[in-house]
Amino acid sequence: MKTADPELMRAINRFNVLDTIRRHGPISRVEISERSELSTTTVSAITASLLDDGLILTRHEGDIRNAAARGRPRVMLELNPDAARVVGAKIAANRMVFAVTNFLGEVLSNLTLPIRVDRQPIAVIADLIEDGVRRCVVDADLSLEDIDSICIGLPGVIEHRTGCVRSSPIFRETDVDFASEMTSRLKVATIVESDAHAITLAHHWFGRARDLDDMVLVSLEQTLGLGVLHAGQLFRGAGGLSHNLGDLVLGVGHSQTVRLATLAGESAILGEHPMDGRFAEAVRLGRGMAHAQALIAAEDNTLIAASARAGEAIGLAVANIVTLFGPPRVVIVGSSLSLGSVFVDSIREAYQAAIPPSIRSVAELVFDESVDETWAQGAAVVALCELYESPWGTTGPAPGL
Repeated sequence: MKTADPELMRAINRFNVLDTIRRHGPISRVEISERSELSTTTVSAITASLLDDGLILTRHEGDIRNAAARGRPRVMLELNPDAARVVGAKIAANRMVFAVTNFLGEVLSNLTLPIRVDRQPIAVIADLIEDGVRRCVVDADLSLEDIDSICIGLPGVIEHRTGCVRSSPIFRETDVDFASEMTSRLKVATIVESDAHAITLAHHWFGRARDLDDMVLVSLEQTLGLGVLHAGQLFRGAGGLSHNLGDLVLGVGHSQTVRLATLAGESAILGEHPMDGRFAEAVRLGRGMAHAQALIAAEDNTLIAASARAGEAIGLAVANIVTLFGPPRVVIVGSSLSLGSVFVDSIREAYQAAIPPSIRSVAELVFDESVDETWAQGAAVVALCELYESPWGTTGPAPGL
């Protein structure tokens, strides 16, 4: 009979203990044993190793059963915030956002650079990211030698395990080994991740899904992204592939395939309006959605119709996702939410019409206009998950703080 790999089991147990401390610390060894269902002997051995590695700290507390008594202080364990420092970055078409965090995910500094970077040569984009990382690190009173890992979040189809960007609206080229490019420049291990996966983990650690181990996130940015979390693990495709929700097929005709992006992507929505004057300039600068919001408020019928049609397509897609995965919560984020109630209401109505009655009450739809700093913090969480030494890599459990 085949037995479990002892090295893998040790790695799993170590991760479970460390993650239990992160979720519930300060916490005693006895409580860790109860929550992790590991023996006290195993917990003692693992926590001793974590203390030696500097990943956790001890804290002595008095007898909490009776504040007036002089009971023997309890030894409580908690994460060492200085055990690691990481940088997370979100790269969008018209801005770059950076955040430096400690081992707890607390933001030490952040930086937003409103600069259009899409379709620039790879070397130019890499130069700008390098400068942003270095400046954000300096703002945190650190140097790159103090940084343990960097994660760069990009829209598109990303192969996490290799750092290969198969396609992204940011790059002219396809199949770009961007992780190696940035690691070579910064001399710090650099991860490249889907921005949708990064924001999924950010919401799982800090945001609207911190109470859940199962959830789905739909990102409505320049591209349409998807994050699926099951049993605390971020699901990836072969090779660690991210999911491009915009490629979802909604219909096949004699002459063309209808994909979600052609109905609900940013370009599809904005492309319905004549590209002239201030609107054309706003789109060119990557601020089309913000300007579209003002036009919708002024009752621009063209954009109202385009937003309603896009919302209907998103609602149908979300209903299909819930039908497949049955998550308790779907978090919908991204710049397209700035279109307002005409867009959001259309999503809700289409979802309610399409979801099977038998599972209509299963999933809660949550709309969250997350700020860019949260996306960058999500990229930092990806890097932290690597440093947590999860036996599943960054797909490992990361229940909310």
